Amino acid sequence: LQNLNEFFLNDNLLTGGIPSWPFTLPSLKYLDLSNSCLTGPIDKIQKPNSVQESDMLLKLKNLETLVLSSNNFSGAIKLNVLSKLKNLTMLELSNNKLLSFSSDDGVNSTFQKLETLYFSSCNVQQFPNILRSAKSLRYLDLSNNAIKGSIFKWESEGWEQLSYLNLSHNLLMSLEQFPRENLHILDLRSNLLQGPLLAPLPPSLEEFWISNNNLTGEIRPSICNLTFPQILDLSRNYLGGIILKCLGSSSYGSRIINLQKNNFKGKIPDFCADYNGLINLALNDNQLEGPLPRSLINCTFLKFLNLANNKLNDTFPCWLGALPALQVLILRFNRFHGLLNISEYIRPSFSSLQIVDLFGNEFNGVLPTTFFQNLNSLKHARNLSELALQESDKEGLTPLYALHFYDQVSVNVTWKKSEMELEYIRTLPIFTAIDFSINRFSGKIPEAIGELRTLEVLNLSHNSFTGNIRPSLGNLVELESLDLSSNNLSGEIPSQMTKLTFLEGSKTPAPKRKEAKGSPVAFIWKLVMMGYGCGVVLGLSTGYIVFTTGRPWWFVRMVERYWKPNFTDKAYSFFLSYVVVREEDAALLLYVLARNSMLLEFIFVSSDLKKGF
Repeated sequence: LQNLNEFFLNDNLLTGGIPSWPFTLPSLKYLDLSNSCLTGPIDKIQKPNSVQESDMLLKLKNLETLVLSSNNFSGAIKLNVLSKLKNLTMLELSNNKLLSFSSDDGVNSTFQKLETLYFSSCNVQQFPNILRSAKSLRYLDLSNNAIKGSIFKWESEGWEQLSYLNLSHNLLMSLEQFPRENLHILDLRSNLLQGPLLAPLPPSLEEFWISNNNLTGEIRPSICNLTFPQILDLSRNYLGGIILKCLGSSSYGSRIINLQKNNFKGKIPDFCADYNGLINLALNDNQLEGPLPRSLINCTFLKFLNLANNKLNDTFPCWLGALPALQVLILRFNRFHGLLNISEYIRPSFSSLQIVDLFGNEFNGVLPTTFFQNLNSLKHARNLSELALQESDKEGLTPLYALHFYDQVSVNVTWKKSEMELEYIRTLPIFTAIDFSINRFSGKIPEAIGELRTLEVLNLSHNSFTGNIRPSLGNLVELESLDLSSNNLSGEIPSQMTKLTFLEGSKTPAPKRKEAKGSPVAFIWKLVMMGYGCGVVLGLSTGYIVFTTGRPWWFVRMVERYWKPNFTDKAYSFFLSYVVVREEDAALLLYVLARNSMLLEFIFVSSDLKKGF
């Protein structure tokens, strides 16, 4: 193997320290041992006789790429040794939390050809001196470390050529200096940055991530000078003022704009007035007001629109139904009002929609059957369409706008009467939900809802629906949460509801015993489905979960499944109140609820459900 140029041993289940024999190959240019469960000191090479040899790397005179990330290496990184590899262009040591290096190591080291340096999740507490000598450095990742304080000018002397800089998830409080010439991606998420937004930004910047900091003030007009911006994420700060008009213009042209959870005021500017490239727009949790800009109808590629928790005042935007790609529409907690009309000129309307949330508005009238008949994606699709935005390689650079899409987007959904913040993860299947709760809808529940076979959450509570519960709801076999409480429903629970298995779990249930008409089990089911109407106080509880057979592991899985709880003090965010369990299951249930910060008001514990009443 003396002529071997490239050696890949990554993604295995190896044991022990770094093997020695790859370092005896003089022609080796590319060595990848990443994600292979290797352990031991980073500066020692394990020989077959268990004797460790130091600085064996120096034998690889032609080495250009060294990838040792995602292992369990320990010890100190000798940058002065690595600097002797004169041809080294890429060094990746990320995800080795036991690594360290001394503060003066590398002061006199030079890395003339080094272009890529990844030290993410390596317990780095200050900027390595290597940065001052790496004049050719283009890609630098120091994310998920414990770097404190500020970035000073002398520390960034070697950054002139940087195209990618990731300092996210550290403890930085200010930036005295950062590259302003060739930078394309700047990621400063989840630090302690204070004061106004960075300015001026490099005109070449295509992705700017600075969410989860403590920034204040307004967006400066200089942000409009970016030549080709693709992603702008200023979310979860304390920024205020108006949203600049340039952010919605063709000259700006962003694909993803995330301004959620700030203090922006005024009206929403005319996004897509003269271009249609916007894919994701998140303006939720601000103080925006007025009607929706009709220019949004031009956003042909828009997939995600979150306007929740603002002061928007408008009728239902039926014209958004013309957007063929729209999959998520969140309008909760605003001042939308009037009928839920569907335009007869748009067919099909909202055909790709998979999440629609109108919770906490002032809509009224009868729900149109055609609205639900048009939701084709809820009839057949199981997962969110495979977007380039979702599946792109996070470390790749093309397309630039494809990075980090869903891991920064959140949706609040009311599930089991508790408000949950659902964070989209790249591997997470899409959550299908319809929430029309806390409005003034009336009339009968549309039969067409029963055609939405992939629906997981249906919340029609706190309205004025009348009539019987539709038997077609029994077709919603994927349903995990159903809330019809606080309405004016009447009649019996349809027998078709027995098809709903979201209370049973994955295990085969024990044989069901027959219950006489009017038995406690039948009574409980009525409370589950409709709050039993007539103003019964128990109907205002968060719903009832009845465990009659088997240990309720389904509940453990369902509570801890995909999302993290984010319970709020809003008037309509209720907690789990009443649960009926078997005596032997009570301890497990209390354990699960305690882990997830849920509250119980009453627990009926009995081996015979009849004794619980």
